Amino acid sequence: MLTGATAREATNAGAASALSWLCLLFAAPAAQAQALAQALDPQASAAEPDKSWAVPAAEIVAFDFLLSRYNRRFSGLSDYNVTTGSMRRNLRGPWVTDNDPFKVNQFAHPYQGSLYHAAGRSSGLNYWEASALTFAGSAWWEITGEKTPPSRNDQIASGIAGSFLGEPLYRMAHMVLRGRSIVPAAWRETLAALISPSVGLNRLLFGSGAAFDDHDPAYYGRMHIGATHVTRHAFDTSAEFKTNMVQADFLLDYGLPGKPDYTYRRPFDYFTFQALFSSANGVEQLSTRGMLYGTDYAVTDSYRGIWGLYANYDYLAPQIFHISTTSLSLGTTGQWWATKSIAVQGTAQAGMGYTAVSSTTRSLGDDSEYHYGTAARFAVALRVIVGDRASADVSARLVTVGRIGNRIAGRDDIARVDTNFTYRLVGRHAIGANHLWSHRSASYPVAGQRRQTLSTVGVYYTLLSSDGFGAPDWRMGAAH
Repeated sequence: MLTGATAREATNAGAASALSWLCLLFAAPAAQAQALAQALDPQASAAEPDKSWAVPAAEIVAFDFLLSRYNRRFSGLSDYNVTTGSMRRNLRGPWVTDNDPFKVNQFAHPYQGSLYHAAGRSSGLNYWEASALTFAGSAWWEITGEKTPPSRNDQIASGIAGSFLGEPLYRMAHMVLRGRSIVPAAWRETLAALISPSVGLNRLLFGSGAAFDDHDPAYYGRMHIGATHVTRHAFDTSAEFKTNMVQADFLLDYGLPGKPDYTYRRPFDYFTFQALFSSANGVEQLSTRGMLYGTDYAVTDSYRGIWGLYANYDYLAPQIFHISTTSLSLGTTGQWWATKSIAVQGTAQAGMGYTAVSSTTRSLGDDSEYHYGTAARFAVALRVIVGDRASADVSARLVTVGRIGNRIAGRDDIARVDTNFTYRLVGRHAIGANHLWSHRSASYPVAGQRRQTLSTVGVYYTLLSSDGFGAPDWRMGAAH
């Protein structure tokens, strides 16, 4: 059983990404695909799907079929020996909560859902239409992709978190395609396809694809690449623990408040996306927060912001624990010009979500420390920008699991604080320093009390998205 789970984790963690490109390999030639799309939806253009439900639905069904066949061939498990009988059983239910490997449930499934979402968006569907299609596509996989009972936690991860992740990836792909990056023109199509494979697939099949107007948002992006060292590890170590790592940390703030004439009428007209990759454990962090519904405001001539309902997806996997949360929060994001050259940006959120937690150290890694539950989530972020020369950032989040529901399974209180200082040298080139603190306090009926803390410091080369730090200056009608 342990061997099968391990094999499944190794196979499925990369299968969602690999199968997106298998779809390209096995797809019909472009002319045949266009004819098929027009036959499925006579209202769709033969040249490109301005808006089509049939095209993304067919792509999702084909993707799920290929993914299930791929896993049946290479995973070594019987879970994918799907029959019409297993489909009928799954259709009748019941839906269960499974404890599949954490990276499969909380990373691979949301990524799979993001492919569904982008398939709809690149076929002309709006955010809510694509989200409905993503939810349906996830249910289709649960019923037809595996013979095991359908999982409610997978449905949340793929069907809801998939849209919370898919929309930022879709918009970032379009930023690259429209030349709003430092990527050379010859590489834009390739990079956009890597960011959102569904966008790349539909552009291959239908040319330019459905048009998307991003309304020219103000944004700030940066990439840290450097070395990190563990300065504190208050927990039971394991053989896999590493004290020195190489990390790459990408951050994008999209739709920063204060830009003249920019509006927030559509979901994710404002969002923040962060991905942290580590040589110690692969993907250590994947987080998005985007405003689903809200509006902008102006308190004074120097302070403007937005407020409303935010959608959040967080995947955190330092070497001591794993936690993933899909949540809704009430919050606000604002910017204050404290002086002519100093800007302060901040976000505050409080909300509820569905959370999964597990331990990663060997001495704590039994099934009793892997559970799901309703969780409260709190987050704050603050950035101080000094002209076009330097910025100091701090972000903190707190998630409490097991205090609201499912208390019998155990309790987890998890906090993470990320502090960065960046100094611009010349143009888009900068250097940075980082301190990252992760803490977990847990109590389980079987394992008892647990406290785990991990602190790291890092030094980075930083590549900025512009010659400044992206502070919209409505006084000048531009961004610094």
